[in-house]
Amino acid sequence: MVKICLVTHFFPPHIGGIERVAEEQGKRLSKLGYQVSVLTSKTHKQNERCIEGIHIIPYPILSLAERVGLPYPVPLFKVYEIFAEVISKCDIVHVHGHPYISSYIACKIAKKYRKPLILTQHNTFIDFQSWLNTVEHLNDRVVGRSVLKSADRVITVSRKTMEYVLKLGADKSKTSVMYNGVDQNFFYPMNKEKSREKLGLSENRTLILTVRRLFYKNGLDTLIESASLLARDFPNLLFIVVGNGPDRKFITNRIRQLGVNANIRLTRFVPEELLPLYYNAADYFVIPSSSGEGLPMVLLEAMACGLPVIATTVGGTPEIIKDMVNGVLVPPRNQRAIAQAISKLLSLKKESQAIRIESRKTIEDNFSWDKNVHQLIEIYEEFL
Repeated sequence: MVKICLVTHFFPPHIGGIERVAEEQGKRLSKLGYQVSVLTSKTHKQNERCIEGIHIIPYPILSLAERVGLPYPVPLFKVYEIFAEVISKCDIVHVHGHPYISSYIACKIAKKYRKPLILTQHNTFIDFQSWLNTVEHLNDRVVGRSVLKSADRVITVSRKTMEYVLKLGADKSKTSVMYNGVDQNFFYPMNKEKSREKLGLSENRTLILTVRRLFYKNGLDTLIESASLLARDFPNLLFIVVGNGPDRKFITNRIRQLGVNANIRLTRFVPEELLPLYYNAADYFVIPSSSGEGLPMVLLEAMACGLPVIATTVGGTPEIIKDMVNGVLVPPRNQRAIAQAISKLLSLKKESQAIRIESRKTIEDNFSWDKNVHQLIEIYEEFL
């Protein structure tokens, strides 16, 4: 039995795109007969356990960076022994994310035991527009470049992500694009009225959904400002923001300042099993990201549910969306562009319906986890 060691800074039940990818791949690899272990941060919800064939092994961390909103756990010194114990017995080491210290440690131990090292890079550079940019650049140069150069193969989730890692020194001959998948049997079109009824949402309002961690790079400040531009002409609009995060207080205050309390609802945490209902209860979906995206998981999920998506031209999103065919593209940090796109779709009912159909078709034709894992196994087999 082939033994795979996945290394990721966080893993479910912690919420995030990297966490989702690692879990979906891990579950399918296990079902296909691979022995999968996951080295991940020990949070208050994360304990050593086996779930769907995956052996989850948490390691102790410091969470200092999360105080400023960064999901960047710092492993404690004693994790070296934990990593060495698992990696020495595996056949392949697969790390998620180049900038994490956990990835760096895994790289060093993999080289010590001569284990093949695969890296999946998920994001592009996050422009914080603050002193944090300097910290990120430094981390890229010290930790990130070392991980990228140590990797036997680098997988990127979009062409834009590949551009990013190549600039940091990744070997082009060892780097390739492999798009994420989506569970089409979990995220699919459902009846809108029934979805709203189950969630207790009004049947009479036009619902615009976003599923975002409440964090700067996700562009929620821009979305709130676009809502204020639309509220006067379209008072029936209700923006629903599903998610939680470190910038919640800032976002709540901004909603009050702009006087759009009646047009924006923050839901806090929503269990994964309810996400398909939220997607299907909505009329439109917005991804207002300002930077840092590789390929947003929520983009694929919303499209799988047949939602017309309005998204910024950040990261790999323009590689998936064809403007006014299966979605609408707008520039980042531009509230007027988002407002105009929403207004346009509200007036073009026939075109919106065509986008719904094409959106789902794009996912059915191109984005499944089975296809993704099949491509991943082909890479693994190069080193077995």
